[in-house]
This record gives sequence, C-alpha cells and structure tokens, in this order.
Amino acid sequence: MKFEEKLEQVEKESLWKEYCGFLDLTIPEFMQIQNRLMEEQIRLWSNSHLGKTILNGKKPESIEEFRRMVPYTDYIDYADVLLQKKSDMLPDEPIIWIQTTWEGGKHPVKVAPYTKGMLDTYKANMVGCLMLSTSSERGDFRVNADDTILYGLAPLPFATGLFPLLLNDEISIEFLPPVKEAEKMSFGERNKKGFKLGLSKGIDFFFGVASVTYFVSLSVGAMGKSSSGNKAKNILNMSPTMLYRYLKAKRVCKEENRDLKPKDLFKLKGFMCAGTDSRCYKDDLEDLWGVRPMEIFAGTEPTCIGTEIWSRNGLYFFPDACFYEFIPESEMYRAMDEPDYIPKSYLMDEVITGESYELVISVLKGGAFMRYRVGDMYRCIGIGSSTDETFLPRFEYIDRVPTVIDIGAFTRITENSIGNVIELSHLSIKDWTAAKEFSENNRPFLHLYVEMEEGCLISNAITIDVLKEHLSVYFKYLDHDYKDLKRILGIDPLMVTILKCGTFSRFERRNNRKIRRMNPLSYHIKELLRLQEEDYGLRGGSIR
Repeated sequence: MKFEEKLEQVEKESLWKEYCGFLDLTIPEFMQIQNRLMEEQIRLWSNSHLGKTILNGKKPESIEEFRRMVPYTDYIDYADVLLQKKSDMLPDEPIIWIQTTWEGGKHPVKVAPYTKGMLDTYKANMVGCLMLSTSSERGDFRVNADDTILYGLAPLPFATGLFPLLLNDEISIEFLPPVKEAEKMSFGERNKKGFKLGLSKGIDFFFGVASVTYFVSLSVGAMGKSSSGNKAKNILNMSPTMLYRYLKAKRVCKEENRDLKPKDLFKLKGFMCAGTDSRCYKDDLEDLWGVRPMEIFAGTEPTCIGTEIWSRNGLYFFPDACFYEFIPESEMYRAMDEPDYIPKSYLMDEVITGESYELVISVLKGGAFMRYRVGDMYRCIGIGSSTDETFLPRFEYIDRVPTVIDIGAFTRITENSIGNVIELSHLSIKDWTAAKEFSENNRPFLHLYVEMEEGCLISNAITIDVLKEHLSVYFKYLDHDYKDLKRILGIDPLMVTILKCGTFSRFERRNNRKIRRMNPLSYHIKELLRLQEEDYGLRGGSIR
C-alpha cells in the first residue's frame, strides 16, 4: 500500500510509528537493529567478488571479527569495480547508479550502486523526513496528496534526483515545475518556472541544498523589483488567494521599508535543507520563509542517513540505512600525522557528548561500501533529549574532514587539486597552505596563504589581485563545480594572503614540523601571521 493510500486508510498514530518510530528506540534497541542488519550485510558482502577482493582470503564470522579484519576503505578501493559498473562483482544487483564529484581536477566523478533494498529504505526514510518537516511535536504531521513542493534539487544522476523519483512512488505531491520538465531546464529556468507556478498554486514544501535554497529565495525579493511589464505578467498568473497576499505584502513591505520575502507570499508546511554549509544559511532562510528549515543528511555513498526533528536540535541517525562507526577527532588527527597508525573507532552506543567524530559507514541492504570513510565530521551534542523524549545520540554536522575543503556543497578541493592549479598557473609560489574560513556574515570561502619565490616582488594590491584572478581561472578550468559557485550562487570563494618570504620555514623551525597543507589548526595560521608581523611588520597582503 502506498503512503498516499495509507493517509486515507490507516490511523495517524500507526503511520507515525511506521515512518518515525525510530525516534522511540532506546540505544540498545537501536544497536539491535544495527547488529542484525550488519550481520546480514557481512554475509552478502563477504560472498561477493568485491568483498573477497578486499578481505583477501579472510572470513569474518561476527561484527567484531569484521571490524578487526577489514581495513577502513576509501573510494580508490572500489574504483576499478564501480567506475566500470561491474554489477556481477557486487553483493546485490544495482537498480540505479548515482553520481557525484570525486576530486576536482583529478577524478571527475565517482558512482555508487543502489539496490532495491537500499531504495526501499531510502524511500521510507524520506517519507519520514517529509512528515517530520511539518511536525511541531511527537505524532503530529500534516501531509496531503494535493500538496505542492518547489523543485530545488539537482536531477539524476545526482543523489538529490532520487527524492522526487522515490517520493512520487508513494504520494502524488506536485513538484513545481514537474520533474520531467525540470530535468530539461537550466538552473535559472527551473527557479523562474517554479516560482511562477507557485504564484498560481501555492507552495507547501521546499527542499534543497541550503546554499542553493538561499540563493533561490532571494529571487522573490527581485520579483518585487521587476519591471512593470513582468509584474503585470506575475499578477495575471496569481490565484485570488495569492493576489491578495501579494498586494497585502507589497503594502507591508513599503511601510516597513524592506524587500519582499518568500514568507510574505507562501506559507510553508515543511522546509527541508541539506548540504555541507547548512548551518551558515539556516538563520537567513528562517527569516526569509518564516519557517526554520529542518536539516537532513544524505550523500551519494551513505544514502539518506539522518534528520532533525520538530525541535530542530540535532540530527538523529536512521538505524536501517548504514552501520555507523565513529573515529574520534584526536584519533583522526593522529592518523594524519602518523600514516601507519590505524585510528580507533566506536559504535553508536559508545559516542560521548561534546566529542567530534569522523563518520565511517557500512551501507546495508546489499550496499558496496564497507567501513568506508565517507569524509564527514559530526559532533555529538547530547544523548537523548528530555524535552523531545528521545534516547538516541543527537549530532550536528560540522564539515568535511580537514583534507577536503567544500564550499556550499559544491566543491571537493584537496591538496592535489590546489597543487595542480598552482603548477598549471606557472606562478612563482614557493609554499602554501589553504583553509576554509568564514566571512563576517558567516559565508564560507577558501583562504589560500602563499609565499612567493625569493625575488618575486609583490608590491601592491593590484598585483595581489592579479594573482587571485590568475588562480581563479585555473580553479574553474580544473573543477567545474568550482565554476558553478560563480554561475549558480554568484560567489567567488577565493581569498589570497601573501606571506613574506621565509615565513613557512620559520614556522617549521619553531615547531619542528611543517604546517598542514589543508585546513591547518587555527592557532597555526595565527602563528604564521604572527611570525610575519614579528619580523617584518604588516608587509604581506590579502585580497578576495
């Protein structure tokens, strides 16, 4: 029975229990589900050609043995099989292959197989997210078959394209614009058509990557400033209800001397967002729409694994999507400094409030990835909630691991990609380090600290500007996702600071170690800048 049919025939309490009942689990009950599904997955995976290749003759009989025998994996361990889509080597038959960026400038794409079991789990958990996005308390939700949802997602083969595909299997919610049309449109065309349809039909739900959602939301304000001809066209497309709201909103905005906001026109039932930098945009999105977005975490390899609930106070993990392991931040950093060190991992019933972790997943239901370092960091912000009457650990998403700089869920900038950019540019850069930093209005950017070769004079801001512009050209050339930051979001994420010659070597002598290339510790960056100030005064320069 589809969810749409259940809405008519099944009690609301039963529906809540079916799709959101994981929130009632105790930690032992959560682990019981995890262990049962993981034992099934170990048998499937160990008997596959892929599993046998990685196991190298070992035969784990339990989860404990599996964790001892199987090393942590990265995409390179699966690339030969997955990039050639060798389905016969996998634990179960893929129904669909999902694509994403692997590493800008080196590996254009990576693909992940989704089995029927994975898709069924994904579908059920997405329905649960839809319900939770409308809830104000346990058991409360407002979802109807005649609801509308603004299409703010990248289409297939990207993971977000699964959402409309799977949701429409369960309920005939209308996407604005319709998915088949949206897939053929450019980003700008989809936004324009979506809001145009929203003016006549209303908008009940909005789901998108937070950075993109914010950019799209600003177009409503632009609509209020459009030419008289375009305004007339918009008014003609409005329903009587929307026309009343529009005229009332224009009067209020004029009185308050502010731009038109989406909340002046649309009354969302549910608002969902995803993406690396969601926390940077949540407050602004709430101001624009009048509803605080509910954060969801999903990815190409892990599928949909976590969601906030009505309190918007932390992500809870679904027990049936992946088997979760957590590498403490201190262990992760030690492994970065000591390449032969194998970091310890802990399970969901072992995480500690306040600790930050790198997530390790084993995809259940016939998935390919086992003990996979997905590259994301979470902080445990509490074990259960007395207010929400939950028992499970709550997490907040921090960012990608330090070796990757992701801006607005668009980029995968690594040491290798920055090195390639510098090499191709033929600029006389002797040494560098890069960090993800945040502007005064909490927007992320890539800050590149560089030291030029001796004798290469940087005399004024114009020269620094040329350096930045030169590097930007090669970032866009090597990484199409980086180029999309400008094309889609209208931002240039690069800031360059030039350090005086000898600054990096002085840091190394003082600390008996080199500074990390990617996301060095913040106090190390401060020390770099202090070393320059101590000897030379403020003679470096920076520009965005």
